Amino acid sequence: MKVALWAMNLASPVTTIESWAALVETQVAAAKGQGAEVFLMPEYSAAHWLHLIPRGLPGPEQLARLSAFAPEAVRLMSALAAKYGLLLVSGTFPVVRSDLQPPLSNRAHIHFPDGRVLVQDKLCLTPFEKDPQDWNLSPGDTLTVFEWQGYRMAVIVCLDIELPALSARLAELNLDLLLVPSMTVKLAGYHRVFTCARARAVELMAAVAAVGTIAGAPKCEQEIGGASFFLPAEEQFGSTGVLAEIAPSYTADGAGPLLIRDLPLAEIRTLRNGGKAEVWPGAWKAEGVVIKCH
Repeated sequence: MKVALWAMNLASPVTTIESWAALVETQVAAAKGQGAEVFLMPEYSAAHWLHLIPRGLPGPEQLARLSAFAPEAVRLMSALAAKYGLLLVSGTFPVVRSDLQPPLSNRAHIHFPDGRVLVQDKLCLTPFEKDPQDWNLSPGDTLTVFEWQGYRMAVIVCLDIELPALSARLAELNLDLLLVPSMTVKLAGYHRVFTCARARAVELMAAVAAVGTIAGAPKCEQEIGGASFFLPAEEQFGSTGVLAEIAPSYTADGAGPLLIRDLPLAEIRTLRNGGKAEVWPGAWKAEGVVIKCH
């Protein structure tokens, strides 16, 4: 399956949601032209909409203003998925949820060409996301597993990929591909996310695709991002566990770079389900292990 990652340059100017969608379309069209079947955008792709609102707003008002653009953005992204006939994960947007308090979630939308839309809310929030004086979000409580062209997938948002408790739950799901949209401000954060994403490929015997935002809107915090495809560290996949990557950067040209590769999902599935992997023990649960503390 050919997958495209867009390391979005948040510094590239947009003036309306429609011009933002047009920018997305140029990248989707370029990826489709190279045969992409899945297109993944970063976490807080909606941060691009900071170009559309006044500077210096307090955190809760800033996010509320961004969330007002989300319904139209969802509609436009669904139209692109249908037009280009691919699975489009449009990064994450802040969305209003009337069942939560505070009533905003950091939500990924998974757009299918047939018009279906699934969602994945970020499950574990960073300190600034939880801060009532900052973005003041609520976490999700559901993991969405879905199939596309016969392969089992899940979207794991940024910090969620770092959590061992979630990784242990993922091991039970026989997943073929994890899609990891990310946003990080510091190089340390980038390495936490991407190193853990690489570990998940080994632990789950699955492919993992991770991508982050780069730069930022004028007078806004600058983000460091890149893109990587991780595979199980098996000899037949090149031994290193890294298929391809765009190195982390605080700056980018134009809309930001695309990374597109064909992922050997069928071969990985064969290894996961009893093929000749070097040491793969399956979804091992440490049953029978006794922990002794002295």
